[in-house]
Amino acid sequence: MGDIVNLRRARKTRAHVKDEEKAQGNRVRFGLSKAERDLAEKSRSLAERRLEAHRLDEAPGDES
Repeated sequence: MGDIVNLRRARKTRAHVKDEEKAQGNRVRFGLSKAERDLAEKSRSLAERRLEAHRLDEAPGDES
């Protein structure tokens, strides 16, 4: 005689494995977590502001 299998638990386990495979594929596809994207955006914004703050203003009549 075979092992007794709880069908509800087997169905949930199968669904969990399927969801995990999909999640792994999405991790590979999209790469960064939200926290990493936010940190990269903040760093990029800070660098842009610093660069803009150090920019020299040109006089309106000075075209040489």
